[in-house]
Amino acid sequence: MDGLDLDVRKGEVLGFVGGSGVGKSVLTRTILGLVAKRAGRIEVFGSDLDSLTPSQFGTIQQRFGVMFQQGALLSGLTVKQNVQIPMREHLRLSPALADDLAMLKIGLVGLPADAANKMPSELSGGMIKRAALARALALDPELLFLDEPTSGLDPIGAADFDELIATLQKTLGLTVFMVTHDLDSLYAICDRVAALADKRVIAAGTIETMLASDHPWLRSYFHGQRGRRFLNAAGSAPLSPP
Repeated sequence: MDGLDLDVRKGEVLGFVGGSGVGKSVLTRTILGLVAKRAGRIEVFGSDLDSLTPSQFGTIQQRFGVMFQQGALLSGLTVKQNVQIPMREHLRLSPALADDLAMLKIGLVGLPADAANKMPSELSGGMIKRAALARALALDPELLFLDEPTSGLDPIGAADFDELIATLQKTLGLTVFMVTHDLDSLYAICDRVAALADKRVIAAGTIETMLASDHPWLRSYFHGQRGRRFLNAAGSAPLSPP
């Protein structure tokens, strides 16, 4: 990253796009504190993260929810036990209350109750995504990070997951930072889009802002063959090749 500047607004769904390997996941992990930054400033909830003690930063992190690529469920634990990991780490709950809360989160993401005692290996790809989302919601976060949430899903499953995210965002009042390549997701649920290229954020704004940009990467992404096919299917006027 070189001169990167990005704001995420409270209550929005921000789609974060960019080519493979440009640093989207690295930036996300740096914000989360999983990767140490070399320079610059990261401010979350009004606090400069560099000014916080480890204990204070830990408190900030409890206000995050994180859904990693491919779900990152622990294979030796059931779905319910995976969802309870943040609770056991940060909350002092009785086993009965932890069970009740885990079942609440499992139901919240649309999984059937009998999924709670299944192992990750027994789940479909879509169920893994929902179980990972339930774990991300375990501590009732304010800021939800989603890393490629619809990757690997069929179009119907991806659309259902987009609808789930939109519903949860409105119901729970979440702010969502979503790394994605999925054009459908960008159009369906994102209030704004930010694009990473050339080691910086080259544009941030609505879909209309992205479409109006002359940057070569944005032209290729939004006006390329796949982008034109999507826009035409959505009923927009055909776009001329860049």
